[in-house]
Amino acid sequence: MFGATTLLVKIVGSIGAVSAGLDLGKEGPLVHIGSCIASLLGQGGPDNYRLKWRWLRYFNNDRDRRDIITAGCSSGVCAAFRSPVGGVLFALEEVATWWRSALLWRTFFSTAVVVVVLRAFIEICNSGKCGLFGTGGLIIFDVSDVKVSYQAMDIIPVIIIGIIGGLLGSLYNHLLHKILRLYNLINQKGKLHKLLLALSVSLFTSVCQYCLPFLAQCKACDPSFPEVCPTNDRSGNFKQFNCPDGYYNDLATLLLTTNDDAVRNIFSSNTPSEFQYTSILIFFTLYCILGLFTFGIAVPSGLFLPIILMGSGYGRLLSMLLGSYTNLDQGLYAVLGAASLMAGSMRMTVSVCVIFLELTNNLLLLPITMIVLLIAKTVGDSFNPSIYEIILELKGLPFLDANPEPWMRNLTVGELANAKSPAVTLSGVEKVSRIVDVLKNTTHNAFPIVDQDVLVPGTVVTGATELHGLILRAHLVQALKKKWFLAEKRRTEDWEVQEKFNWVELSERELKIEQVAVTHDEMEMYMDLHPLTNTTPYTVVESMSVAKAMVLFRQVGLRHMLIVPKYQGAGVPAVVGILTRQDLRAYNISTVFPHLATHKEQQKHK
Repeated sequence: MFGATTLLVKIVGSIGAVSAGLDLGKEGPLVHIGSCIASLLGQGGPDNYRLKWRWLRYFNNDRDRRDIITAGCSSGVCAAFRSPVGGVLFALEEVATWWRSALLWRTFFSTAVVVVVLRAFIEICNSGKCGLFGTGGLIIFDVSDVKVSYQAMDIIPVIIIGIIGGLLGSLYNHLLHKILRLYNLINQKGKLHKLLLALSVSLFTSVCQYCLPFLAQCKACDPSFPEVCPTNDRSGNFKQFNCPDGYYNDLATLLLTTNDDAVRNIFSSNTPSEFQYTSILIFFTLYCILGLFTFGIAVPSGLFLPIILMGSGYGRLLSMLLGSYTNLDQGLYAVLGAASLMAGSMRMTVSVCVIFLELTNNLLLLPITMIVLLIAKTVGDSFNPSIYEIILELKGLPFLDANPEPWMRNLTVGELANAKSPAVTLSGVEKVSRIVDVLKNTTHNAFPIVDQDVLVPGTVVTGATELHGLILRAHLVQALKKKWFLAEKRRTEDWEVQEKFNWVELSERELKIEQVAVTHDEMEMYMDLHPLTNTTPYTVVESMSVAKAMVLFRQVGLRHMLIVPKYQGAGVPAVVGILTRQDLRAYNISTVFPHLATHKEQQKHK
C-alpha cells in the first residue's frame, strides 16, 4: 500500500489523469503520495534497497510508523490545498485512529516545512519558467476582495444551502456506492476491462467538454471587465470558443480549462452577469454525472475537486434563482455550496472549514461556513455513512468505527470467541515441526505462549498453567531462519539470545515461511520461544462486553487482544481466544449474531 512502486504509479497516473481533464482531483493522490514518501523514509527506502542506519530503528515499531505516515498524509493535504492548518486537522478528524499531543506538533511541523518549500518554489516559478505552477500564490481561490455583509434574512438561504448540501451529499454517496460495486465487477474481469472502462470514461468526458459549449449563447464582452475579453489562452475567464470577436462563451470558460481554473472562475466575485442560468445548469448537471462515473476507474483520483465543482455549481445556481432577495455575492454562494456538499458527502466539518478559509483567504466567511457545514453534516448523517466509510467497506479494509454500536453492549468477548475457531497456542519450548506446521497452515499474525505444569513462584504449588505472553509470526519465522534450534527440550540463557539476534533482524516483517528451509532432522529439534515473547500483552476477561473491548482496542492502538477465562481451575484453558481488528468490525459481528443488530443497522454496514 505504501511501496515505491505504488508511489511511482500514483505520481505518473495522477499527472496523466489531471492533464487529461478528467473530473477528478490531485488532492486524494497527493495524500497517498505523502503517506508513501513518509513510509519509505521511515523504513529506509524500498524493500530491496533498504538503508540500515542506526537512527531508523526509531521507526521500526508500529506506533511510530503510523505516526510518520499520518504526518505524510497531512503534508499531502497541505501540498494539495496549500493549507497547513487544514492538513493537520484533516489528519486529526479523518485519518488518525489514535491521536495524541506529540502527533499534533509533529504533523504541524511537517505541514510548516511543506508550505515553506512550496512558497520557495512558487517564488522561483513566478518568472514564468514553470508553466502554471506559480499562478495564484499560496491562496488558490482568492475571494478576499469581496465585502461580506449579510443580514438576518440571509441566514435563511444559508440554511437552505446546508440542507440541500446534506441531501445531495447523501444521494451522491448512495449512487456512487452502486456504481463502485458495478466497477468492481468490471475490474475483476481483467486488465483489458479496466483499460477499456478508463478509456470510455475519458472519451465521454472529452466529448462532453468540447460539444456542450455549442449549446451556450455568446455573450458580449463588457468593457468594464478587468481581464482581457475574449481570450483563447490556457487560462482566463472569457473564452471566445465559437463566438465572434467581442463575444465570449461562458460555458466554454468553465469546461475548456483546468479544474482549478474552473473553480476559480465559478468562485469569481462581483460578476453577477458573467454566467447565464442555462450554462450553470448544464455545468452542474455534467459534473454530477462525471463525478459519479469517473471515480472508481483504474486511475489515481481524488474526491475533493469533483465535489467542489458540483457544490459550487448548485451554489451559484441558487444565488441566481434568489436574485435580489439576497445580499450575498454569487461567488460566495458558490463557495458555500461547495462547502456544504463536501460536508454532506465526506461528513467533515472542522478541517473542511479551515481548508476553505485558507483556500479563499476570507475570514469573514467563517460564521456562515460553520452553519452550512454543521447543517449539511447533520442532514447527511441521517441517511447514510460518509463516502470514506463506504469506500473502506467496498475495499474490505478493517477500519474500526470511532464508537461501538449500541447492541455491542449485549455481547461479551467470550461469546464472540466461541463463535470463532479455537485459538492456536504454542508451548514455551516447542518442537520445530509443530511451529512449521502452524505457520504453514494458519494465517494468524501472533500466537499465545502457554506453559503447562509450572511451579508458581513463592509457593510449592506445581502443575499450574501459565500464560507467558504473545509471540509474533515474524519473530517465529526469523527464529527458524536463524536456526534457533536446541537438541534437547530446555530453556536458554540470556547471553545465548543476545548472541543470536539483534534489533534489526527482529524488526523485519517481510520474511515468509515459504522462504525458510528446514531439514527433516531439524524438524525433530526444539525452539525456546520465551526470549522472543511479549510477556505483557493486553488481556480482557471473557465477561467484558464487546463495546468496551472495542473502545480499548481502538484507543490504545492494538493489533491483538487476548481473552482470558473468568474462572481458574484444572482443565480451564489459559486463553479463551484472541481478538483482532477484523473480529471487532460491526459488520462481521452482525453476520455471526444477526439477532443483535436491528435491520437499519445491518443495512448501514452493507
